[in-house]
Amino acid sequence: MEPQPPLIGRAASWDSAYRNGSPPWDIGRPQAAFVRLADAGLIESPVLDSGCGTGEHALLLASRGLDVVGLDISPAAIAKAREKASERGIAATFVVGDAMELTSLGRWFQTVIDSGVFHVFETTEEVARYVASVHAVLEPEGVLHLMCFSDQEPGTWGPRRVSRDELRSAFAVGWVIESIEPAEFTVNRPMEAAKAWLVRCRRTSA
Repeated sequence: MEPQPPLIGRAASWDSAYRNGSPPWDIGRPQAAFVRLADAGLIESPVLDSGCGTGEHALLLASRGLDVVGLDISPAAIAKAREKASERGIAATFVVGDAMELTSLGRWFQTVIDSGVFHVFETTEEVARYVASVHAVLEPEGVLHLMCFSDQEPGTWGPRRVSRDELRSAFAVGWVIESIEPAEFTVNRPMEAAKAWLVRCRRTSA
């Protein structure tokens, strides 16, 4: 069977966002919600950062001794992540890859984190493929921590908005949703922050 093309958009489009400056989500530090999760000991090793961008979340976790792999479709983002890791003396692995095809990594993870990937998928089919991809690399009883744009955010700037009902539907089979909480995305634009959902899902053993 021929491999399916990446559905998060052409790699060149994402690459351009990083090569032409800092995209809105690339704030030069981890999102506060993921720092709180790490501080609370809620992220267990080994960890996959799905759609890691320039690596701030992966580097945070690796600096605390966790085994972390960061994956992104953009070679430019991965190059920047590797440069940061080298400059900071942090041992984290960064690979170019498609979040729709996570099994290509050839390994399992106890935790997957997703900061701003879920909401880029436009159709139910794309969402289902992504959720299945994450499910396939999580250990049974492993946890996904996901933060996406919320339908509580006004206006039309930025990615599509996601509702609680969509999240419940997307993770209805093969998962237990343990929490869906309001959160904020910090962005490097004048608006500074956007409303988000922070989701904790546990992969069932089945």
